[in-house]
Amino acid sequence: MLTLVLLSSLAGCGDDSDAPPLPRAEDLPPGEWTEIAPGGDTICSRGDPYSFFVRPGNVDRVIVDFIGGGACWDEFTCGVADAIFSDSVDEIRAAVQSGDRAGLYDHENPDNPFADYWHVVVPYCTGDIHWGNATTTYGEGDAAVTIHHRGAVNARAVLDWVYDSFESPERILVTGCSAGSYGSVLWSAHIMEHYQDVPILQFGDSGAGIITDDFFRNSFPSWNALEVFPTWIPALDPDEHDIFSMALPDLYAGIANAYPTQHMSQYNTALDDNQTFYFRAMGGSGVEEWSERMQMSIAEIEERAPNFSSYLAPGQQHCIVPYENFYTVNVGGRRLVDWLRELERGEDPPSVACSGDECSAATP
Repeated sequence: MLTLVLLSSLAGCGDDSDAPPLPRAEDLPPGEWTEIAPGGDTICSRGDPYSFFVRPGNVDRVIVDFIGGGACWDEFTCGVADAIFSDSVDEIRAAVQSGDRAGLYDHENPDNPFADYWHVVVPYCTGDIHWGNATTTYGEGDAAVTIHHRGAVNARAVLDWVYDSFESPERILVTGCSAGSYGSVLWSAHIMEHYQDVPILQFGDSGAGIITDDFFRNSFPSWNALEVFPTWIPALDPDEHDIFSMALPDLYAGIANAYPTQHMSQYNTALDDNQTFYFRAMGGSGVEEWSERMQMSIAEIEERAPNFSSYLAPGQQHCIVPYENFYTVNVGGRRLVDWLRELERGEDPPSVACSGDECSAATP
């Protein structure tokens, strides 16, 4: 069942100072998903209202789950309607209403290491990997398209609710697949800074960040992504470092080393077809280059951040968190779900990786 909480007709349209307060965690019906529309300045890319979803848990532990759904950064990618990125929360709402549950979302599965957690879903509809705070017009004349890259505004609204509802939870999982993986990386720094005494695990699903050399320079200004960058971390301070020349290992290592008692992690398949698609859209050559660079990126993060672990599975599948084989992926006798269970317990399992011809097999 889905409960809908609509709090303001001003969703995405300005000040909501007269709107009633958002419901706190204790106000939500147990065992059900509730949709919460925060109003204010939250908005989706083409003007639709924004909302997020919460399912109460049985323990004082929280999943903050950033949803994926592509990205856009220029006239072409932002002008193809919803073909290359999600532009509303409709798909997430439909998934919640359908009652279908798989992977991390199956809270009835005793094999789920996070079954008893509160689950806060951060939908994605802004084309900016949850990092943006800008309204940008691409193209000119009849071909012009205006996109509200307000992923950071939306994420902040959700996190404000989390902060108000959970003063000091026992544990937090910050996760997300695809574009949501990048949301989980960047926003994990904000969450770690807010909850400095709470054990936090970041798990990025299928977001290796293999980009062309000029991608950040082209996309960051359009998204105004620096506005939400964790610049209080010295290694990520734009006054001291050229942010536009950085790659994902710099972000992972910067955050991991700033919060050495927390743990960060990443999952990929060796030949991910979706990540390869976007790599080509940015100007990259294809799957062989992507896979080689992905594995080099993982190795670099592991070398620079001792509190980072990775899991590399065979095949082309993009994302694992929302799918049933979340429970069956097995590399070298190590199930992903058991590896995650150890991380959830605060242990430090070694990284897991397929090798050689094994990586070309289908995802288990």
